[in-house]
Amino acid sequence: MKYDYDIIIAGGGLSGLWAAIELGDSYKVLLLDPSAYPRHKMCGEYLSAEIKDLLQSKGIVLDKLTDAYINHFQITLQNGKEIDSKLPLGGYGISRHCLDFELFKRASQSCSILKERVKEIYDDDPFQTVITTKNRYTCKQVIVATGKRSQLDRQLQRDFMKRKSEWLAVKMHYKYEMPLNKVELHNFDGGYAGLSKTETGAVNLCYLTSYRSFKKYKDVDLFQKEVLSGNPQLKAFFKTAQPLWEKPMTISQISFGIKKQGGSKLLFIGDSAGLIHPLCGNGMAMAIHSAHLAAINLEGFMQEKITRLQMIKNYRKHWRRFFQSRMRFGQWIQNILIHPHLTKVMYGLIARLPSIMPRIIKKTHGKPVKY
Repeated sequence: MKYDYDIIIAGGGLSGLWAAIELGDSYKVLLLDPSAYPRHKMCGEYLSAEIKDLLQSKGIVLDKLTDAYINHFQITLQNGKEIDSKLPLGGYGISRHCLDFELFKRASQSCSILKERVKEIYDDDPFQTVITTKNRYTCKQVIVATGKRSQLDRQLQRDFMKRKSEWLAVKMHYKYEMPLNKVELHNFDGGYAGLSKTETGAVNLCYLTSYRSFKKYKDVDLFQKEVLSGNPQLKAFFKTAQPLWEKPMTISQISFGIKKQGGSKLLFIGDSAGLIHPLCGNGMAMAIHSAHLAAINLEGFMQEKITRLQMIKNYRKHWRRFFQSRMRFGQWIQNILIHPHLTKVMYGLIARLPSIMPRIIKKTHGKPVKY
């Protein structure tokens, strides 16, 4: 049977773009996304160095894109007490505005990219059908990379869409002086906030809180003044930091953890497959790594050496191997950090045994990805 494309990728974030880059050199690939580039995305904007070599293999050189190489980590409790540590592998401060655009330019060299939103996907073995707001396309395999939560997830009847999530995220860029090599994580009542520099010199503030905490205020400025500023470190930040945007980005109903895929014959990558808590600081790297795993496992199916179901089974096995324990550990750390008493206990333990902190960080980060 003749398809319109070999592979169609729904979603043009980090994972979708990287899948397009890896697969576009060998196959006829279409990437669909409703938004234009460059653009800002909700993100902590700390990129673990574990995927540095993988990106470089396709011409994306992080050291040329940003001077913010981060090798120092600081976490503070709600009362401002600090815990400092070296980052065993390190990472880069780089905005999604910059990184997504670089990947978009590279992907454009080898595949078709159309500004369309995917509404529905159907499996009509041996082909799959994608319906957008404008057109209908067929292909041999669809990759879903639509992010944290999308209308497509509802059409596909994914379980996590049936459950409400209490998490709300807010992001804003500021003019503020802080070291290039440092990422900070500050606890406040009901959540935590990350600070790090990006390639432009701007500081990215991204914080996560429960809707239960936020709804008492329902105004970002007031919430930051009354709640985030309860942490002395964040209070000092807001006192001198100058906003660089007219208003912050916000997103709600964020579902963390592994997202069940059931008997689906689609490939889910990036945040569509599962979302790690931001405090772990490597969601960007995991998104790109998951796309790499999908590309590797697709080869056998595209060359008709294995069946679709075997390909999907192999991919899920690899996904669990690289990410499942990290996500569970991230959940465990999150449960500690949002509980004031447990946070104080953890602080006391780390103060007595400083070597624990690098070990905790390693648990949420991976080894350098081979290509």
